[in-house]
Amino acid sequence: MLPAVLDLTSLRAAYAGGMRPLDVIEEVIARRRAWDDPAVFITATPDYDLRAAARELMDRAPEPNSLPLWGVPFAVKDNIDVAGLPTTAACPAYTYLPEKDATVVARLRAAGAIVIGKTNLDQFATGLNGTRSPYGAPRSVFNADYISGGSSSGSSVTVAAGIAVFALGTDTAGSGRVPAAFNNLVGIKPTPGLLPNTGAVPACRSIDCITIFSTTVGDGVAVRKVAEGFDSGDPFSRHAAPASLPVSGFRIGVLEGAEREFFGDAEMETLYDQAIERARALGATIVPFDYAPFREAAALLYDGPWVAERLAAVESFFASNANDFDPTVRKIIAGAKGKTAVDAFKGRYRLEELRHLTDAEWQKADVLLLPTTPTTYSVADMLADPITLNSRLGRYTNFVNLLDCAAIAVPAGFRSSGLPGGVTLIAPAFTDDALAPLADALHRAAGSGMGKARAARLPEESRVAPVDDGFVPVVVVGAHLDGMPLNHELAGSGGRLVKSCRTVPEYRLFVLPGAVPPKPGLISEPGFSGKGIAVEVWALPPAAFGAFVQKIPAPLGIGKIRLEDGTSVSGFLCEAHAVKGAEEITHLGGWRNYINLKKAS
Repeated sequence: MLPAVLDLTSLRAAYAGGMRPLDVIEEVIARRRAWDDPAVFITATPDYDLRAAARELMDRAPEPNSLPLWGVPFAVKDNIDVAGLPTTAACPAYTYLPEKDATVVARLRAAGAIVIGKTNLDQFATGLNGTRSPYGAPRSVFNADYISGGSSSGSSVTVAAGIAVFALGTDTAGSGRVPAAFNNLVGIKPTPGLLPNTGAVPACRSIDCITIFSTTVGDGVAVRKVAEGFDSGDPFSRHAAPASLPVSGFRIGVLEGAEREFFGDAEMETLYDQAIERARALGATIVPFDYAPFREAAALLYDGPWVAERLAAVESFFASNANDFDPTVRKIIAGAKGKTAVDAFKGRYRLEELRHLTDAEWQKADVLLLPTTPTTYSVADMLADPITLNSRLGRYTNFVNLLDCAAIAVPAGFRSSGLPGGVTLIAPAFTDDALAPLADALHRAAGSGMGKARAARLPEESRVAPVDDGFVPVVVVGAHLDGMPLNHELAGSGGRLVKSCRTVPEYRLFVLPGAVPPKPGLISEPGFSGKGIAVEVWALPPAAFGAFVQKIPAPLGIGKIRLEDGTSVSGFLCEAHAVKGAEEITHLGGWRNYINLKKAS
């Protein structure tokens, strides 16, 4: 028996227990028929062809779970080619029948996945709301009066409704993230060029990304790893150059002041604040940053010359078939006709100026945590004011591809109305793998379930483990604390501050007589009942740690220090004989308090 919402863990367990791909496909067919939103699919894979694909897989790879995505049903946004199924980009007059799969589709099928159909979208991927299609407007799985988000509207609904395990979308301005927020899903938005766009109808070719909707971060990452890789058929495809992020002690940039805009949606602001607190509880240092240069970069996507790329993608078709376009899409694309080559260069220059300004903000934070959208809207409201309300949805998404970032959108909980909200973690290019553990932890901490299954527990098997960067943690208690005289021995050797915390109550702190500069001695006394001593945990490169330990003078040494969170970390301890007759400062709670007291006296 399959759960209401599908994921890789439950499906693989079902296969290991004797279920066959053909059995799963029959369930998918039944769910696809039963879902009462006719706007989700533009072209559903015929039942006969689905059954044939399941049988072909069982012949090709008879051993259950013998391929990475063995028997996994997935949906494809209808601006991505699937051989034998028409590609429409939600414009019937544009329809063509591709002879071969898009590169990512071919890779997923080779890994055992089965395409269940082509899904609806905002026409030519121009929109973030899901209403700009002659095939209808897919609705949020939580309230049919509300938008599903776009442009990857149908793809998100198939996953949230439990029809597909994952789905492909595309993302130029947020189309792989906004629908995730509106349907309680994960949206994996890779670094531009990591997944090739060969076989995808372009929107803005230079920054388009193929994306993945899934119920867990782990599932989305697993699918991404199958689909990614350089493809010479895509001129914007790139060889991955993986970049790291801190495993712990990471700095997360958040909105403050005037840059916080939720358009009156106080409950979404509350969900954002709760996500910030969850990140803090996971060990992050929360830092404010200036969103203004990012916001200005975001505005370039529609208000600047990049809109001309949308015309370039369909120029000849637009010239002969303008009346076949959705009126709002037609208005946006027609706006490109006034753009000149001079405008394009000026826009590029401004983007580079803004990139320098955002680089300064990246010095403050390792990762940005933003609302995926500031609010949501009903279908009726969106149709009444399609451009203004759509632009609001992109306030925190439009800059990401222009500034060459990786992003993962995760659920953040529910409003009192039952409508979900989401947040997005954003980091510089090729941090895709490094970003995933944090995104997974934040999703799990939210406790918001998966898709329409709000009470579902995320399976342990899909948990994304932190990447070990090899740094060695060390607890410091005195002259090596941040801002103290010997801190340069840590910071200057590539070390980073992981966190400030306290020891368990059994530790006592003394002033070592005659030490220059002044230093404390920390000793462990089992049974002593204090309040714990304030310490810092730093992380050092292995070579730097070795050199650091070599320089520690007696009577100090390195031993295991027990921290208030239950962990034990190597750090400075003192030989007990050295503190006999020394001044005890345990009652002050830490060395920094002692130094401040001395300065004040």
